[in-house]
Amino acid sequence: MFRPAFTTAILVAAGLSAPAAAALPDPVRAMLDAAIASGNKQDVAAVAKVAKATNPEDVAEIDSIVADYNRKLAAQAAASLREKQEAGFFENWKGQGELGGSRSTGNTRNLGLSGGLKLVKDAVKWRLNFQARADYERNNGKTTRDQLSATIEPNYKFNKGLYAYGLAQFERDRFQGFTARYTVSGGLGYEVVKTKDLRLAVKAGPALRITDFVNGDSRSSLAGLVGVDFDWKISDNVKFSQDAGGTWASDAQGFTSAVAVFESGNTTLNATSALDAKLIGALSARISYTIEHETNPPVGRAKTDTINRATLVYDF
Repeated sequence: MFRPAFTTAILVAAGLSAPAAAALPDPVRAMLDAAIASGNKQDVAAVAKVAKATNPEDVAEIDSIVADYNRKLAAQAAASLREKQEAGFFENWKGQGELGGSRSTGNTRNLGLSGGLKLVKDAVKWRLNFQARADYERNNGKTTRDQLSATIEPNYKFNKGLYAYGLAQFERDRFQGFTARYTVSGGLGYEVVKTKDLRLAVKAGPALRITDFVNGDSRSSLAGLVGVDFDWKISDNVKFSQDAGGTWASDAQGFTSAVAVFESGNTTLNATSALDAKLIGALSARISYTIEHETNPPVGRAKTDTINRATLVYDF
């Protein structure tokens, strides 16, 4: 029996064309194409490994397909890096706008309006986050909730996981007993998990808290801040986020982060769970539940407030 190479040599010597190499079977190519379309490198590697084991005569072609895929990924990564490096301050922002209704219990039991805004700019070495939220309620012609918060948080990235953060936050909630509350903090953060579908990050640092109460009193103190940020993409159409924060003597809250601030005299807890479901295009529906708790609130104030929100969210 002639070897393929020897047969090819005879055909070439006789002036005949060598037989064309067998093409990769359609089912195998379809599996590779599906893995590549998923955008998951681990899936591509796993499918390629099985394909080469079951089709040893096509190893060279499979390797060529995978190499081409890796070259395209590298080119996309390089282009994305150049875009981040060359982008101006007002470029490459992403955000969400949120608007809907709410139902609250605790200090108030009413229906109201709820709105929020989130902006994120992610550059090569730094990231800037801005979040704002407002909840407003009226009952029998009287305002029963007038709550406002705004947070800006710049991050400097040392590497893929470790970063330094700064944080400045303003809050107003007369029905929890304060007309203004300011928090300034800075420290270190670390992204424990960061994949396409899951992100878990923690941060900690010292903080300064200043609170102006409705009775005219004011209090300022040094504190410590600890935060957790958790987001989970359950499927292409469903996303879950958990925000929970505990604050000792002061409150620190975030739309997509869990924050605790430690200070003597009082413990403030803020916890939010949210579930997003895609509707059409950039529009999603969100259901969220928030608990706000203080162990030592001003006299006449309930310790715990809860808010159920049903909102529409638009990504831009």
